Amino acid sequence: MAAAIGSLLAEIAEVDGPVEGLRSLRTAVLATPVSSLRETFSVAQLGIIFSLLNTNDKEQIEICVEILGRVLEVFDPAHLARNCKAELQSGLNHPDNSVTVLALTQMGRVFGNADGIAEVMNDPEILQDVIQCIGAESIGVSKEAISALSKLCNTKAGLDTLFRSDLLNKLKDVMAISDIIRYRVYELVVEISSVSPVSLGYCTSNNFVTKLLEELTGDDVLIRATAIEMVTSLARSQHGRQYLAQQGIMDKISNMIVAADSDPFSSFYLPGLVKFFGNLAIMDSPQQVCENYPAFLNMVFAMAMSPDPSQIPVALDTLGVLGGTVEGKQVLHKTGEQFNKVLKQMSRLAKDGATDLRVRSLEAIAQLLALPVEQQTDDLLLLTESWFCALSSEPLEMIRNISTQPFPELHCSAVHIFTAIACQAWGQRLMMSSPGFAEWVVERSVSKGKEAKDCKFELVKALLSSSSTQEIFGTQNYLKLKTYLKEGPYFVSAVASVTTEGAD
Repeated sequence: MAAAIGSLLAEIAEVDGPVEGLRSLRTAVLATPVSSLRETFSVAQLGIIFSLLNTNDKEQIEICVEILGRVLEVFDPAHLARNCKAELQSGLNHPDNSVTVLALTQMGRVFGNADGIAEVMNDPEILQDVIQCIGAESIGVSKEAISALSKLCNTKAGLDTLFRSDLLNKLKDVMAISDIIRYRVYELVVEISSVSPVSLGYCTSNNFVTKLLEELTGDDVLIRATAIEMVTSLARSQHGRQYLAQQGIMDKISNMIVAADSDPFSSFYLPGLVKFFGNLAIMDSPQQVCENYPAFLNMVFAMAMSPDPSQIPVALDTLGVLGGTVEGKQVLHKTGEQFNKVLKQMSRLAKDGATDLRVRSLEAIAQLLALPVEQQTDDLLLLTESWFCALSSEPLEMIRNISTQPFPELHCSAVHIFTAIACQAWGQRLMMSSPGFAEWVVERSVSKGKEAKDCKFELVKALLSSSSTQEIFGTQNYLKLKTYLKEGPYFVSAVASVTTEGAD
């Protein structure tokens, strides 16, 4: 195969219309094991393919990108930086986005390699070209540039290269192109800052993070919404949260929630504020966050009860995430009747809302009710049972009715609720009191499609994770569940076929 590739390359280099030869070369390259390609291609041969990118022929470019995309991956990043620097730089400035993305992907490999960084860190032109790609019209090109520069900044040498040289001015110039590009730079800054306290220090010392935080309270509500999203990403790291707390950002966002009632445009950024505290609660402590910033939980409840359907999804998602932890369950329980009203609203949405809200409500209810065996105490079991019973006068039948509707997403979300209560004794007793439920669980024909089969299998696993299942379901049903588990989610029983051909 190596000889065939060599002869094809020689042939392609000599003809005016190379597309036919490139098609054959692509086939040969795809058929050659990756381990053999490194020995097959020389730098000069790579140069032939790179040179064929200088054309307006879309198919020729597409095939060259395919070939290079496979071949370049087998070369050591430092080798590429040393021997293909000019070709990669030309790719960064190519008018076709697929070529630029190819070059940026390889620059990302170079930046993720210590020897590769050493090869390019003293070459400001190629680094400037990567930074310039953040400002490209194509979001795909921009994302790849951000990814590559993030890898560069995973080392101190890379941080020094970007933030302690003239490249910093290039980054600021790109940032000034437009609001959209400015936020792409913020995205890069947040990615870099999230790596370590040291990388955060580089970004704060150059005022990037400070400027981002200032935009939280800007006049443009859309910019404010984007800023909140970025700050939420920064808060995902512990050192990021510590920095934000030191800067008083948690208090500032809490005050923004309080002031939202008097802002007619708050619907644009309010979901982002709620998501910020929702993420904070899960990463730190639901109790501390809800106690220190009571405006957060009050707003979640208000949004869940809102007549504006655009406000409801983030409230449902937040309630599900909060209630998915024991501490979060206890926080919600402490609110008493306030949460009970929200729970009834979630039940109404699950029955009668738009499909998206029905699915979100069901998924949130499943998270609220979930209580793994190792977390079960008498008090928590009483709590989850009371929440389930508050859903309707006959909650199990309500969920069963939803599960039989001809919408796969509703079916699976309803089964998730059964799975949530399946390892809790009270849930098993309710299941056994519902006529035909035990038979339905092990009946495979009712589950259509892979996702539905997977959901049913998880329900069976949840039932068998509990020590009370055999007693409550009975030995015969218990053995059927064990057989179901052993056979797996996709088991199909063989049915003997009988032919009557030729019979009298």
